[in-house]
Amino acid sequence: MHFTVDGHATYCYTGGKALDPARPTVVFIHGVLNDHSVWILQSRWFANHGWNVLALDLPGHCKSEGPPPASVEAAAAFIVALLDAAGVSRAALVGHSFGSLIALEVAARHPERVTHLALVGTAFPMTVSPALLEGSVKDPQRAIALVNAFSHSTMAPPPSTLGPGTWLHGGSRALMRRVLASNREANVFHIGFKACNDYANGEAAMARVTCPTLFVLGAADQMTPPRAARTLVAKVQAAKVVTVEAGHQMMGEAPDAVLFALRDFLEAPR
Repeated sequence: MHFTVDGHATYCYTGGKALDPARPTVVFIHGVLNDHSVWILQSRWFANHGWNVLALDLPGHCKSEGPPPASVEAAAAFIVALLDAAGVSRAALVGHSFGSLIALEVAARHPERVTHLALVGTAFPMTVSPALLEGSVKDPQRAIALVNAFSHSTMAPPPSTLGPGTWLHGGSRALMRRVLASNREANVFHIGFKACNDYANGEAAMARVTCPTLFVLGAADQMTPPRAARTLVAKVQAAKVVTVEAGHQMMGEAPDAVLFALRDFLEAPR
């Protein structure tokens, strides 16, 4: 499904379902060099269990038009504009990595619009090494290989997103290459990494969040290690923290564990 946001077409995967005003809505926000497909299992489950789903491609990524957001704050403003375009007054936000910072900033700026906040593979500060920042410009294919290696634990054996025997490393690397190639006018790899690295508002934003908050962290995450989320967790009065046995790309490496954590959190009685 496409929505017009800020004059550009924005793609959102809905699980094949029409938006129903009577249903609650969950928005899935991907990270750097990813797209809506990284949430395929989780988004399909919610779409078929009573939820409206908006699993989006960020601007300038794959099926979405427009300039890629150059900062977390700009991306947060885009998410609010998307909710307006979709006619959604309130939604649960689920964000991974860069997407977790975006979701956090939305929840801090617009608490009246966010019912739940789930931060998957998050950290603050989300520092990116100078070597990767430079590599994302000078040798993006090599940088993709490095990021992909650091995003999985060991060889990431099945079960996996696509079923037993799927090579998660190969699939993830192919996705990153495809997302990078989808925009010939802007380097979404470098822009996204720089936005993560430059974001300085994490602790202040977390202190302003009023909705229930879940952290889903990967025990073997080398990109955003669990310890790197402590500053954010400490700002939440009653944070729920779930640690899954996976690396950074946990939606594919531990899809059921991530789904169950989100399900239990979003469907818990309040």
